[in-house]
Amino acid sequence: MIRREHLYPDGAVVTEEATSRITYTQNWPAYNAAQCAEGDLFPSLLKDLSGTLERPYAGKGRPRLPLSDIAYDCVSKAYSGLSARRHDGEVRDAKAQGLTGSEASFNTMLRHLRDPELTPHLQALVRLSATPLAAVETTFAPDATGFSTCSYARWYDHKWGKEMKSHKYVKLHAMTGVITNVVTDARVTDSNVHDSKQFVPLLEGTAANFNVRTVCTDKGYSTKAIAQVVADRGATPYVPFREIPTGRLFNPNMATPPANASAWDRMYHLFALQRDTFLVRYHVRSNVESTFSMIKRKFGEALRSKSYEGQVNEVLCKVIGHSICCLISAMYELGLEQPTFGQSLAG
Repeated sequence: MIRREHLYPDGAVVTEEATSRITYTQNWPAYNAAQCAEGDLFPSLLKDLSGTLERPYAGKGRPRLPLSDIAYDCVSKAYSGLSARRHDGEVRDAKAQGLTGSEASFNTMLRHLRDPELTPHLQALVRLSATPLAAVETTFAPDATGFSTCSYARWYDHKWGKEMKSHKYVKLHAMTGVITNVVTDARVTDSNVHDSKQFVPLLEGTAANFNVRTVCTDKGYSTKAIAQVVADRGATPYVPFREIPTGRLFNPNMATPPANASAWDRMYHLFALQRDTFLVRYHVRSNVESTFSMIKRKFGEALRSKSYEGQVNEVLCKVIGHSICCLISAMYELGLEQPTFGQSLAG
């Protein structure tokens, strides 16, 4: 809070109060270097990442294209922001530069993009792309956001007496690191799936590669079951309460909660007695909103695919591209060595 006092000729003193805007420092030389080098580093990192998918599609007849090439082309298309036809030139360039071993036509790439068999492989790449930052991230925040599609939902509104319409959308559920904004796990569902239903899979996918110490969520995840799941993982949950319970406040003289208290009780104990500490740690979850903003501003918030399967895979490709960009930023801002991804995910 900033206070200014103004003394007028008649002797009156008027005090003005204004709230100062909180600003955050930015290492601009490192940020600028990362942005300038992103175009050069992105193809090689994507090649290394997609190269972990070695198993070709099974089937009879003509051999299918390898998964590594399909994944590379699909993520590259999402990164470029081009349509499949306009991206065809970059597919040929990737083959000429040795980044891929095949040259898929735009129809072939689109056919594979709407193949539901590709979805679990893209989810595996999402998790793998974040692993180089395992030593950096220990606090995570889950949330969900929507990506609009090219189809509409129509209904008759009796209040206004006319037909209404709005874009249909799919929902991205993601767990993100709060330091680098990398996505550690992701699921894409229909728009009517509640956020809390995807929490456990996201937490398990993250815990497989990261040391999860703290999880900060919004009120959409405010349940006793979720708090206990986090605690069972050895982490501390910070989930705001929808309303303050009445008649069950802890004794203010009690320094610590009872030994047999549940995760929910311990969390409420901290919320009731150390509100400022609780809120400071909880509000780091705002970084997940920054993550969604980064993805939508760079890769777009509208989807080109018409089929639901294609929309799911298109969102996952955007997430993979975002995570690779986070790795490049970490290389310049945190001193991370250029990562090489682990053994093949085949089989």
